[in-house]
Order: sequence, then C-alpha cells, then structure tokens
Amino acid sequence: MTSPAPPAPRIAAITTLRNDDLFLPRWIAHYGAAFGHRNLFVFLDGHDQSRPICPHGDQVNYLALPHLPLGRAAGDRRRARTMSDLGRALHRYFDVVLATDVDEFLLLDPQAGDDLAAYLGGVKHRTSLSATGLDVAQNTKTEAALDPARPFLGQRRFAQVSARYTKPVISFRPVTWGSGMHRVLRHGYRIDPNLYLFHFGMVDHARATENSDADARRALGWGKHLARRERVFKAIAGARPHDFDQFLPEARETLQRRRQFPAWNKPATLKGNAVVEIPERFFGMV
Repeated sequence: MTSPAPPAPRIAAITTLRNDDLFLPRWIAHYGAAFGHRNLFVFLDGHDQSRPICPHGDQVNYLALPHLPLGRAAGDRRRARTMSDLGRALHRYFDVVLATDVDEFLLLDPQAGDDLAAYLGGVKHRTSLSATGLDVAQNTKTEAALDPARPFLGQRRFAQVSARYTKPVISFRPVTWGSGMHRVLRHGYRIDPNLYLFHFGMVDHARATENSDADARRALGWGKHLARRERVFKAIAGARPHDFDQFLPEARETLQRRRQFPAWNKPATLKGNAVVEIPERFFGMV
C-alpha cells in the first residue's frame, strides 16, 4: 500500500508597487503560475497607483496605502516592517511566505525540477532561506533595447552574481525582515544551491537610467543606488563572463561563509569579476 502524497504547500507572495509599468504584470504571471493568483498580495504605495490590466490580475489581493515620502533608508525600513507584519499574519494561513521587490523573481534551477512550490514545500526545519542573487542588466555593447512583449531571459544573457540580491526572501515561519529584505533580524542565513533570485531592475538601460523622477530620488538619498546601477552596467559590458555552472558553486560558498561585521547575517560583497553568462535552460522562464 503506497502512502498518500503529502499535501501541497500553501505559499503566499508579497510585493510593493509605485510607478511601475513593466514588472507587476510579469510578477503576477510568474508567482501566480507557481502559487495561485489568489495567494498574491500587493501593497500599492499611494492611492494614485492603479491596478494593472493583465490576465488574472483581478484575482490578486491589493491594499492601497497613502504615499508618505521618506528618504531611501527610512523608506526601506518602513516597507520591510510593513511586509514583515503582513507576513506574520499570513503565516497563520500559509506554510511559506515570500517577500520580494516587484522586479525580483525567484527561480528553481530547471536541473533540479520544474515545480517551485513542491520544492519549497520539501524544505525542512528552516526559518528562512536565501536564493543566490543574480543582478541582470542589459549588455549595452551587444544587446538591443528591451522588447517588453518578449521574455526577459533570452533577451538578456548576462548577470552579476550579487551579495546584495542574495536575500532571505523565503520564510517558513514569522520573521522580521531588515531593510530591503536583505536579512532576517536575529537569524543567520542559508543559501539554497538550486534557487536563484533574478533581479531585473536594470533589464533595460534606458528605463533604469532615464527615470523621469531621478532628481527627486537623488534628493531622497538614492544617489548611491543609482551610481551602483551604472557600475553594474559597465561591469557587464566590459567583463569576460564566467561559465555559470563552474563559477556559481565557488561563489555561493564564498557568499555563505563570508560575514561582514556588524552585518553578520548577510553575505559580504564578492571581490573581482562576478559576471556570468546565464545558461539557456533559464531562457523564457521570466
């Protein structure tokens, strides 16, 4: 007599949105296909923000909050605490809660399977889990402007392995995330070797650098962040990329063991060239 299959895990995903016309429909499609559209929760940052018109978008749970401008650091802290509060409530109903920015996409390596929900449901005895961060950017020397109607992966073939985006976005019990969900307060981190967090904020150079409110964002403390974006574009355009499958195990081991006091519970920045070419097995997944 065969034992019954374990019940499917109940998984929720949370994000926030302000002035986005590219990522949210794709975020809804990606996480809705993985976990169910009714299990998605979106904070709209401002009553002036509209819900996207997209397949299954009407099934998503939205909460519009007043837009209260803050400096970047204070705004990130408030957003993380708000998502943590919702995550704690959702853990009364869900086994797993993900909290990501709207331009971040959690992918299971196709070599490890094709069912992200089942994979997360099989994780045992963890508080949270990190995926290896991949900061995807347009190679301005070889890649054309983004076609929003086509998948990102395939149009974009290069990424920088990033400590910044190696984030514990997956929680298995109530947690308090730090600013930007870059760490879980009072907990260490564990990087899963089969999970990747693709960050697409720089998927198109023009969109990322010709933002109409860039001056206002600099005034609120975003200057260093915008300068970092430009450095990533230059690194990807100028570097000789590593082979993904050869470079990632060593890079992941470095990210796992290197700690940076006082930020002991998040990885330190990798040294030197960390650009990789994304394998074709990921193409079309986002």
